[in-house]
Amino acid sequence: MRNLVQSMMLVGAVSAAGLLVHTGEAAAQEADKAGPETGPRQAEERRRNDLHTQPAVRHRKLLVAKRFEATPLFESTVNADFRHFVGVGLKLEYHLGDKLSVGALGVYAGAINTGLVDKIVPTLPDMAQVDSLEPSKGQFQAHLNKMPLHGAAYVSLTPWYGKLAAFDSAFVNFDFYFQAGVSFAQLQSDCPASICNDTAPGQPRPDPNNAGETLPPDFNPNNDPPLNSGGRVGAYLGAGIHVFLNDFLALDLTVRDYAFNDNPSGADYDANRFVNDDDSRFLNHLFMGVGLSVMLPMKAKRTR
Repeated sequence: MRNLVQSMMLVGAVSAAGLLVHTGEAAAQEADKAGPETGPRQAEERRRNDLHTQPAVRHRKLLVAKRFEATPLFESTVNADFRHFVGVGLKLEYHLGDKLSVGALGVYAGAINTGLVDKIVPTLPDMAQVDSLEPSKGQFQAHLNKMPLHGAAYVSLTPWYGKLAAFDSAFVNFDFYFQAGVSFAQLQSDCPASICNDTAPGQPRPDPNNAGETLPPDFNPNNDPPLNSGGRVGAYLGAGIHVFLNDFLALDLTVRDYAFNDNPSGADYDANRFVNDDDSRFLNHLFMGVGLSVMLPMKAKRTR
């Protein structure tokens, strides 16, 4: 009896296995008939939603787009050799969109002697020395120039923006921007005729005692005009960050480079023993600035 039961169980197991094999083959045949559209690709499409077509950020504030920016500012040189220029000015900018804007700025600045000048002046003689190329205190200081006015017109790109968090409680918006354009500057030096009395540097001079006669060139650059006054036009580069205090006020921190031809010392830079235009060279005038930007209109729009 036991053997009969075991035989019946074995036959049932074999039949069930055969049924599973047949069912699997039938399913495979049906899938082949239906084609690839009913395979994993179709299942993936059924699981996909439309999130990939939606905007990355909803209801984002457009803090600069289509807004006019007015920024009272303060800036100072950081790489000046002989005189620091410290001034106040105004930046005006219109944001065509979130990333692109156009603007201009102008700064009125005063001059402060650097530490280098304070070290040099005490080492110089009080009076000019005959047959010496060392300037007197008065000659050295009279040749230095100032920059009472400077500014730029530029195009600005704002590629990055985001939020800053302080202690996980205070959140402020920010953006980084880069600027490029044209710089301008008005330079000024004050060398009186009592010091800068060589009217033809490097050239033969009229002999005051013999009409029609000339004297050899005066190869003393200390009494030559410094030739470092007047208007200048050059290149401009800038980079900065807006830290938004609210929807229409932002702290504006900027590094600016005004590059143009200049001879800050007004001296004989190329060592040919007289001052001429060749002593000027293309220099970078680096400034760091801070300002308070006001965005108009004051209400920022939101995206959908």
